[in-house]
Amino acid sequence: MRALVQRVTRAAVTVGDEAVGAIGPGLLALVGVTHDDGRDAAAKLAAKIAHLRVFDDEQGVMNRSALEVGAGVLVVSQFTLYGDTAHGRRPSWIAAAKPEVAEPLVTAVVEGLRALGVVDVATGRFRAEMAVELVNDGPVTLLLEV
Repeated sequence: MRALVQRVTRAAVTVGDEAVGAIGPGLLALVGVTHDDGRDAAAKLAAKIAHLRVFDDEQGVMNRSALEVGAGVLVVSQFTLYGDTAHGRRPSWIAAAKPEVAEPLVTAVVEGLRALGVVDVATGRFRAEMAVELVNDGPVTLLLEV
């Protein structure tokens, strides 16, 4: 599993005219699933996101996690994180898991974040054309893999 994680001052997802998920200060996690991922990978990714120390401490050093500062996490499924652009100009999606495999694992990441104590967990909508709006804070953007 992969997650492109961005520290944000706010982030939101809409589908058409409907707001489906939003957070204030926190993390936007775009989550991709590949074929050999399972529930263990989802649990590891949730823990990595929840405990990622990218929020400032009293000295202004990135030393605190979303759990420590009470930050929200917006999780958005993103199969394109497994796009292969090594050959040609059109990405290959062969490494991305099929929706029926990916959806329960993205849900497991969300459930894992909640179980770890992240209070404000929001989501996008699986298999929908989503508009994701964010204000990157820093900017801080990290690629996580488990």
